[in-house]
Amino acid sequence: MIGGMTTTETPTELDPAAVGEFAGRMFGAYGGGMLAFMIDLGHRTGLFDAATQGPATSQELADRAGLHERYVREWLGAVVTGGIFEYDAKNDVYTLPAVAAACLTGPGASNVAPFSGFIAHMGTHLQDVAKAFKEGGGVPYSAFRPGFTDIMDAGSRHVFDGSLVDGVLPLAPGLVDRLTAGARVADIGCGTGHALVLMAKAFPNSTFAGYDLAEDAIEKARAEAQAEGLTNVTFEVQDIGALAPEQPFDAVMTFDTIHDLVDPVGVLAGVYANLRPGGTYLMIEPHMQTKLEDNLGNPMAPMMYATSTLHCLTVSLAEGGAGLGTCFGEQKAIELLADAGFGEVAVLPHPADPIDGIFVTHRPEEA
Repeated sequence: MIGGMTTTETPTELDPAAVGEFAGRMFGAYGGGMLAFMIDLGHRTGLFDAATQGPATSQELADRAGLHERYVREWLGAVVTGGIFEYDAKNDVYTLPAVAAACLTGPGASNVAPFSGFIAHMGTHLQDVAKAFKEGGGVPYSAFRPGFTDIMDAGSRHVFDGSLVDGVLPLAPGLVDRLTAGARVADIGCGTGHALVLMAKAFPNSTFAGYDLAEDAIEKARAEAQAEGLTNVTFEVQDIGALAPEQPFDAVMTFDTIHDLVDPVGVLAGVYANLRPGGTYLMIEPHMQTKLEDNLGNPMAPMMYATSTLHCLTVSLAEGGAGLGTCFGEQKAIELLADAGFGEVAVLPHPADPIDGIFVTHRPEEA
């Protein structure tokens, strides 16, 4: 034996270049994480919006946003070296390129800046998640609120604005005609309810009901509906597993909800039970594949599995739930829908969100 190794074993010699390349990738990942914080700061402080007014020195940019120049100058160092801003050293001028501006400012679905807050928020629970690795259980959904409510609203609002009524709903055969004529619709796990507000405005002959466990989210939903003067949409704090309306719905929708749930099987069975025969179920979920090996070429996969570890999985396991996870995938989704009794499932790409897929199915007509 030599140092715990038998003389027949040959020590593995590592290629220094390979070690250096891997270490470089790790520091690239750490740098990307830190850059996400800088994007969050730029979004929170209005720096990106200020930069859309044209090239500026650090002082001019700080003045536009009403901020302290020294902080702005240091922040600019990060976003210039991070490839977000351009810098003219001769004139000491910073420019936000048009492509970057399209992705970091404005009301459209292409503005991804609000999602940067999600990274910072997830990091605040690392210690509790690490504890769950050792002891089991998880971090309950309540621990993420109210911050999580605001972040998810900010991230999804523009996507709904730009694509829900004209892009997503027409993908379900006959749904728009039914909504135009008048239908009963439920959004289960509705969050702040913005999707239902948009639909209630677009389809005044239909009635809409939103259900969610988060009281803070429901309060925001009610406030927005009231501000819009809508009388055809209601919101309730409700355990969706115990949902039992007086009449069945013509359509039920869930937006990135099922994978977080304690009892996804029971909830899908409840969706089926509360749909009228022939009714439509429209489910939006992350468009992943169920088998890990089938996600290896997906550039979004690392973020999605990490998101699941830090939030979606743990909020379910915290309550002794199924722990379906963000990446339960298309194949598992189809299996769960079939087990609940639904008919054929159409899986479609989201018209404005590269992460999500749209699952459209129906409760079969009774014989």
